[in-house]
Formats: sequence, structure tokens, C-alpha cells
Amino acid sequence: MASKTGDIVIKKYANRRLYNTGTSTYVTLEDLADMVKRNEDFTVQDAKTGEDITHSVLTQIIFELENKDGQNMLPIPFLRQLIAYYGDQMQVVLPTFLEQSMSAFAKEQERMREQLTAAFGKTPMDMMNVSAPLKLVEEQVRRNTEMLQNAMRMFTPFPIGKTGAEPDETAAPEKPTRDTGLDELKEQIAAMQRKLDSLDK
Repeated sequence: MASKTGDIVIKKYANRRLYNTGTSTYVTLEDLADMVKRNEDFTVQDAKTGEDITHSVLTQIIFELENKDGQNMLPIPFLRQLIAYYGDQMQVVLPTFLEQSMSAFAKEQERMREQLTAAFGKTPMDMMNVSAPLKLVEEQVRRNTEMLQNAMRMFTPFPIGKTGAEPDETAAPEKPTRDTGLDELKEQIAAMQRKLDSLDK
């Protein structure tokens, strides 16, 4: 994602120390993470060259958080897919797609928070602490999954076959396979019904 230019400037020195020019104090990556959570916008600059290194510092914060016990949020399949997109033609559109997806997820989260507060007078975290029903959470996950799937269809509008080639529209449609298990079950039910009829007689 492209970083936004904020009023707060963080200087990073050669010794890797971070200096908040707004508060005139040295800060840590954890401090910057807290600033992000408080929606405090900032940029990080190389103290010597003045280069904007916000992206690399934010990436480093994620790396540090992912290495803390119990804080892993990025599943291994997602990380594998993300790495695979580097150098791929999808790399051009993926940043915008991820940014929009996270924005939509944040809106859904806020909507769920408002619903829980209105219904139970509790925030989502409070509800989790008292073992609240997970239906609202499951519904949110379902909505986000559908949104991601629909968005990906926009980037791959043409169905691709197993071999990677487009399907042959002139080919005869495949005949539906017969569900032998269902037919056998129907036959067994019919046989039982015939036996019951014979007993009644």
C-alpha cells in the first residue's frame, strides 16, 4: 500500500534508532505500532538522506508482530500466494485490491461492532470474553470471502480449464454422471415400502 504523508516525521538513524520529531523523543517499533492503532499518521525518513522509508519500517513492524507468540495473523497459504505474485503480472493490481479489501473489512468490522453494541451493549471483544454466539463473526467472514471472490473474478473474467487453455465451446457438453449411491438408496427405500405393504395385506 502507498503510505500517506502525515504531519509527524520519524527520523531513522544509522544505528537504527528512531526519533519522533513531534515529541522530540526516541521511540521504538512498538511505539510506532501503537501510533498506527491510534490512527496517528506519520512518515519515516532516513536521517541522513531524507528518503521516505515508511514502507520498509511498517513492513518491519509487521515482521516483529508476526514473530510474537499468539499474534500470527498471516496464514501460511496467504504468505505463499503473496510471494508467488511478486514478479507476476498481477503484482500491478494486487496492492490496490488488498487496500480496498482491507478497507471493506474495516467497514464490516465497524458495522459488526455497532450491531453488537446496539443489541447487547458490548463491544466484539467483550462478547468474545463471555463466549458470545459466533454467528455474527461467521457472517462477516462469509461476506468478506464473497467480496474477495467477486473481486478476483474481475481480474480473471475468462474461465480457465485444467490444462490452462480456454474451454472449447464447440465441444459437446459432458453428460451428467449417474449418482449410483442415491439410486441404490432409493431402491432400498422402495423395497422396504413393498415389504410394509405386503405385511399390511
